[in-house]
Amino acid sequence: MNGPEISWLPDKHRLHFNHGPIDLIVEAFGETGEVRAAYEQAAERFQTILDELVEELAQLRRPASSRPRDFDGPTARRMEAAVAPLAGQFITPMAAVAGSVADEMMAAMIAGRSIERAYVNNGGDIALHIARGQEFSVAIAGTGHGLADRLTIHWQDAVRGIATSGWRGRSFSLGIADAVTVLAVNAAAADAAATLIANAVDLPGHTAIHRRPACDLAPDSDLGDRLVTTDVAPLAPADIEAALDAGFSVAESLRRQGSIQTAALYLGGRTRISGTHELAVTDGVTRGEPVHA
Repeated sequence: MNGPEISWLPDKHRLHFNHGPIDLIVEAFGETGEVRAAYEQAAERFQTILDELVEELAQLRRPASSRPRDFDGPTARRMEAAVAPLAGQFITPMAAVAGSVADEMMAAMIAGRSIERAYVNNGGDIALHIARGQEFSVAIAGTGHGLADRLTIHWQDAVRGIATSGWRGRSFSLGIADAVTVLAVNAAAADAAATLIANAVDLPGHTAIHRRPACDLAPDSDLGDRLVTTDVAPLAPADIEAALDAGFSVAESLRRQGSIQTAALYLGGRTRISGTHELAVTDGVTRGEPVHA
């Protein structure tokens, strides 16, 4: 595996960070000198973040409990903090790894800097920085509507993290959601919650759903021999509604306990929203370039 690689994307505004499984798109907005310094700080932090996680990987793959374990690395601690409140169900810190990496990189990037807006996009799990008076438009992928589904996050909203999970994504899912997008106080919390909600959008035993043990597909998966979704045939409308009902129940529970702000659940062209953020299907006109979740 190559070491950390950092390069400009063709637009010369966004940076691409890559090291093994970590693949980030980073952009900051503000005064030129401040943005340059922020990028330098992010680049320095990126040099060791993967190695730190690898050192504690065995424990990070073990199920969480309600009493957080004491990890050495700051990113590992973020992962554990995100899943500990959810430990009543099976979940490991790996459910929050992408969001936690995004949060850690964001914290390093903006430390001591005067930045108007910034995002760290780790494969659709996004950490946001929004200064007073600023906002972000977020385009949500995987919903069946192209990138027409959008959310606007304002500076006064208690949202600095967005994550999307579903069986079509890059990580395994126990459920059948096309996508579940969650807004939370940080990306780690959103990542963990999106995983649980997407797992809950399900129809256990339905013949249209194909599953395989996670360990057959990835021998070192933290999910072990749990069955993960590999294909979903077309479903009847009533089945779609039943699966969304199951996921919505979990989303509402997490929202009531304060773990998330909003969740948007998508399956078979249908949508269910838990929370207060409005989801707009726009005509494609937005203020500036949207961040993709």
